[in-house]
Amino acid sequence: MSSDPSWGRVDEAGTVYVRTADGEKVVGSWQAGSPEEALAYFTRKYEGLVVEISLLERRVKTTDLSTKDATTAIEHLREQVDAHHAVGDLDALGRRLDALTEAVEKRREERKAEKAQQNERARRSKEELVAEAEELAQSEQWRSAGERLRALVENWKRLPRLDRKTDDELWRRFSHARSAFSKRRKAHFAQLDAQREEARQRKEKLVAEAQALSDSREWGPTAAKYRDLMQEWKAAGRAQREHEEDLWQRFRSAQDVFFQARSEVFAERDVEQRENLARKEELAAEAEKLLPVTDLKSARSAFRGLNERWDAVGHVPRDARARIEGRMHAVERAIQEAEEAEWRRTNPEARARAAGLTGQLQDAVDKLRGQAEKARAAGNTAKAEKLEKELAGRQELLDQAMKGLEEFGG
Repeated sequence: MSSDPSWGRVDEAGTVYVRTADGEKVVGSWQAGSPEEALAYFTRKYEGLVVEISLLERRVKTTDLSTKDATTAIEHLREQVDAHHAVGDLDALGRRLDALTEAVEKRREERKAEKAQQNERARRSKEELVAEAEELAQSEQWRSAGERLRALVENWKRLPRLDRKTDDELWRRFSHARSAFSKRRKAHFAQLDAQREEARQRKEKLVAEAQALSDSREWGPTAAKYRDLMQEWKAAGRAQREHEEDLWQRFRSAQDVFFQARSEVFAERDVEQRENLARKEELAAEAEKLLPVTDLKSARSAFRGLNERWDAVGHVPRDARARIEGRMHAVERAIQEAEEAEWRRTNPEARARAAGLTGQLQDAVDKLRGQAEKARAAGNTAKAEKLEKELAGRQELLDQAMKGLEEFGG
């Protein structure tokens, strides 16, 4: 491309000048050739600046060139333009660089605004996570709340960091909520474990007592003692899952030893035992009608009555024992599982004490009623009236105990 003499000249001493809005500026000195060659050389340098500025304009427009890099490139090109080491319309190049600077500044402001919006969205998202975590910290849905808190942590990790002060404060609240939930959950299960450990220790003692009685040949008193042990077993509550079934098997096995020996001694009572089996089949069928448990209070009361009738029936043939007792035990397990579902809102120890007191009073009422009826039938009116008066007092206590038991959800 030929040089444009309208933008420059070469004097007799070889000094090259470029024309600008502020007058001529010295470009440099040329001694190697003709003035035309000098102008052509410095015009090519101008054209090189044009190319560089055009490339930078394209990069700013079409790429994600950072503001810092764009500003550095503009400053570098402006230094070259301001140095006047080229021949051409340097003022036009300066104006292009000014426009480019404005474009870069506009982009910087846009990115700043966009980043501010992103930060605001991230802040709101983190505040929502914190609010949800603080709400979950009070939950007693230990499994689902724990899983949700873990999911919230993963959500937090995916969000960008805010300014240090805000981010640290939100994280402190978020972390505190998680810690509070974890502390409450540990305390809950520690208490539950303690209760079940207490039940395990009590049942271990009951197993030992049952085993100590297994060789007894005092059939009546020992059978009554086993019934008492069974009542204590039911009142003891459930042990840990991994111990409960083993304890139950050992407890039942000890009783089986005794009752098997008694069965062998009373082999002549086989007919009675077959009758017992028929009665227990009826009781088991009646108990199975309680399932599924829809009214825990009614089911528990009905099963208690059935169980008392069951215990009063006596033993069945050995080959049918496991089957028939398994049916009743299945109903009992179902009721126990329903009781566990109400564990949090009831006081197992208080309810057990209330149930024990009610059972004792019921036994006393039944005993007094039987004695009074017997005395009246024998014509002993004075004794009958005395017993009936005592019966009325015990009945009133029983009614109060039953009302208290109902307040425990029993």
